[in-house]
Amino acid sequence: MGALDHLSDYISDYFHVSGKMRKRKVMQTVNIKVKMDCDGCERRVKNAVSSMRGVKSVEVNRKIHKVTVSGYVEPKKVLKRIERKGKKAEIWPYVPYNMVAYPYAVGAYDKKAPAGYVRKSEQSQPVPGAPDDMLMTLFSDDNPNACTVM
Repeated sequence: MGALDHLSDYISDYFHVSGKMRKRKVMQTVNIKVKMDCDGCERRVKNAVSSMRGVKSVEVNRKIHKVTVSGYVEPKKVLKRIERKGKKAEIWPYVPYNMVAYPYAVGAYDKKAPAGYVRKSEQSQPVPGAPDDMLMTLFSDDNPNACTVM
């Protein structure tokens, strides 16, 4: 944030230039799961999203049914725009396999998930201070205070 931005924010707090205040949008990346079968589906989704105001880049990965949108956009508006084109869409529900403590938990394992991904769920997250966690780190090579007998 530059000096002029800081100065304009400071002045706008004390003086109302217009009747309503505008909320600044934040640059963000939105990942969406979209069912796509052919090149036409991919092109239709890409054109629909890239024509939105504030979109900087659109990446479509048809193999894992993922659309990544970067820019000054809101996730709900991107989702609605894709659904208006007749495609079933949802916010990307998966996380990488190695980021989950229990990938085969009831809510996490999904047969439809792309390779290397599992569904994001509360059951797959470890409980802080769980006894099995403490036992695993007791004999870990990363722990300098681990048992030297092993």
